[in-house]
Amino acid sequence: MILTGKEIKARLGEDIIIEPYHEKYLNPNSYNLCLHDELMVYEEIVLDMARPNRLGKYVIPEEGMVLYPGQLYLGRTVERTETHNLVPLLEGRSSIGRLGISVHATAGVGDIGFCGYWTLEITVAQPVRIYAGVAICQIIYNTVVGEIVEYNSDKYQNNKGIQPSLLFKELDPAETRQMRLSFGEDETNQ
Repeated sequence: MILTGKEIKARLGEDIIIEPYHEKYLNPNSYNLCLHDELMVYEEIVLDMARPNRLGKYVIPEEGMVLYPGQLYLGRTVERTETHNLVPLLEGRSSIGRLGISVHATAGVGDIGFCGYWTLEITVAQPVRIYAGVAICQIIYNTVVGEIVEYNSDKYQNNKGIQPSLLFKELDPAETRQMRLSFGEDETNQ
């Protein structure tokens, strides 16, 4: 079950924390979150999931910044959220989607107990000028059934800003390398 806007407001300070909170961003069944002025872009030609990848940092100027297809931009919300006893979902706003902007690749579902800023995985269908402070996405809250175990991770919990992939923390680098194929060579020489 999705919480209504009135129920979101009623649970502020208890199950839901949104900082800063502005009444104008409250919708009938969601709350709009805004784009911060910081962006990150991977500087590697080939990303390696088994190690940290280099990132460039950019600030969206007042006159906006053009995003281009074929590039992943990591952004973040202005708002820090904290959710208890509910599952937070992040979705792009329809007005943003109608400009060909996607705000997340696969990370739209938050965990019960998540505290921090939402990292946005932004891609565009065609060049688009974006602006810091725009209401870019919406957070939706779902009730849960069953015993609650809150999210507790050293990767993304209580983050202070944009979070690039930290998948490498889960991987053993020796296990992520491809095995060498012999192609008819004597297997004792490997």
